[in-house]
Amino acid sequence: MGLYAARVLERAMKVQEVILRAVSGKILWMQAAEILGISDRSMRRWKQRYEEQGYDGLFDRRRQRPSPKRVPLATVEQVLKLYRERYFDFNVKHFSEKLEEEHGIQLSYSWIKTALQTAGLVERSRKRGQHRKKRPRRPLPGMLLHVDGSTHAWFGVGHGQQDLIVVFDDATSEIYYARFEEQESSQTVMQALKAVVEQRGLFCSLYADRGSHFVYTPTAGGPPDRHQKTQIGRALEQLGIELIAAHSPQARGRCERLFGTWQGRLVQELRLRHITSREAGNRFLCDHWIGSHNGKFTVAAEQAGTAFVPYRGSDLDKIFSHQEQRVVGQDNTVRFESLVLQVESQTFRYSLARCRVLVCRHLDNGLSLYYGQHLLGRYDPQGRLLPASGAQRQGKPRLARGDLAQSRQAPSLKS
Repeated sequence: MGLYAARVLERAMKVQEVILRAVSGKILWMQAAEILGISDRSMRRWKQRYEEQGYDGLFDRRRQRPSPKRVPLATVEQVLKLYRERYFDFNVKHFSEKLEEEHGIQLSYSWIKTALQTAGLVERSRKRGQHRKKRPRRPLPGMLLHVDGSTHAWFGVGHGQQDLIVVFDDATSEIYYARFEEQESSQTVMQALKAVVEQRGLFCSLYADRGSHFVYTPTAGGPPDRHQKTQIGRALEQLGIELIAAHSPQARGRCERLFGTWQGRLVQELRLRHITSREAGNRFLCDHWIGSHNGKFTVAAEQAGTAFVPYRGSDLDKIFSHQEQRVVGQDNTVRFESLVLQVESQTFRYSLARCRVLVCRHLDNGLSLYYGQHLLGRYDPQGRLLPASGAQRQGKPRLARGDLAQSRQAPSLKS
């Protein structure tokens, strides 16, 4: 290219851009000729030269031979047609992978990106913002986990927006949990964390945004109150897991980049498979997507080993529940969320009237009552008492030895 003057290069680039727009169907060939200020006959010659010699055919033929690496115009038309008709919502990297995997077209990422941008099918990237320093990854899996939810039209236009909750490791970017929910909440996040603890074990710390279900912030934009725990904060504290609240979207760069990648890939994969419901989407996540992501995007940890510790207790259902304290009425009933829970007679105490008890609403919306370490009863979501187990009839819960210290802790009064 050094043989050409700047005006010659500019002219060739303009001709290429107009021809690519005509090839992609954005404009007519007659309009392309008018834009370039040439006749229809000359336009046909330009098209033929570009078809035979590629980009180099747009230069003065007396000054350089055509490049042996030129891409035939038929391939250019096929690539642009595929993107315009089938892969119109794919990002360039995802589209280049599909071209090679599904259609056997092997072209460089830079060439595809330039062709799509020149044809007006992909917007040119905007300039980056201010420079930020990258935070190093944790050296071991299980030292730091990220949890976040992304509200997006995951099933395409016309199917509303859903929240996608994801838990992944900071050291390797391995996805441990992903699920579509109608809305991100304390209950759905607890369900995600409980599944990770059951499958992987206890981890060291959790990195999350400053949503109201993670931390309590007295003043908007101010620091969170470390003394007033949310339900998730209380559950993590009982398990000995540190909760780290991010102060800005830029601080959660790995979460933002992950969801940016998924919004440019997952939406399109769901569209190709005609998946439009949360149930089908969750099956696709478990059966295909999580494994595919982990195979392509995970990285090796800096150090060998793991920081996960197996959970030896049996009280996760109680820990990952919505807990509030209530005072038992004179008729041995507890009022909770417009329900009246009847407390049956217990072997360890004649009456529980005016006693302070703990009400737990579990992830399946079932209820249970505790007085200290004593399980008073279990109830269905409508407040009906369920048949008592053997341990409950004796007035004592079945606690593992590792849960005894946790059960002696006073439950939080705040949600």
